[in-house]
Amino acid sequence: MFRIFRLLLHVGVKIGRMSLLTVRGRKSGQPRTTPVWLAEYEGQRFLVSTYGQTNWVRNLRAAGEAVLTRSRRSERISVVEVGAKEAAPILRHFVLTVPAVVRPSFDVTPVAPLSTFERKVARHPVFRVTSASEVRDGREAKSPP
Repeated sequence: MFRIFRLLLHVGVKIGRMSLLTVRGRKSGQPRTTPVWLAEYEGQRFLVSTYGQTNWVRNLRAAGEAVLTRSRRSERISVVEVGAKEAAPILRHFVLTVPAVVRPSFDVTPVAPLSTFERKVARHPVFRVTSASEVRDGREAKSPP
């Protein structure tokens, strides 16, 4: 399934809020690309791990930066992992807005108390995304301030 999403996203097909995340492997140093869901909450962007402590999560923790591609636009991003207290309302919003097919991965409903979401953050890490620069045609251009 991920291969199909990756192929469609790579050729520029928009699928909801999915993007391609390319991050350096923490052991190999080689770029690794995977489809991810991008969450927007209170004017900020976040990456939420739908399927737990995956390789992209461990690689992103190690690298602290990646390239995020949506349609034909790529941007270099920096990320900071968010603590459980701050991540809980973001995770709740994500579960509320993500397509129904993805919700069962979370084993929680959007009406659960925030304390439940705080416990779920250990299984579903949340990263705040900030834009470092835009990448166009292989050349890097600084994003506007």
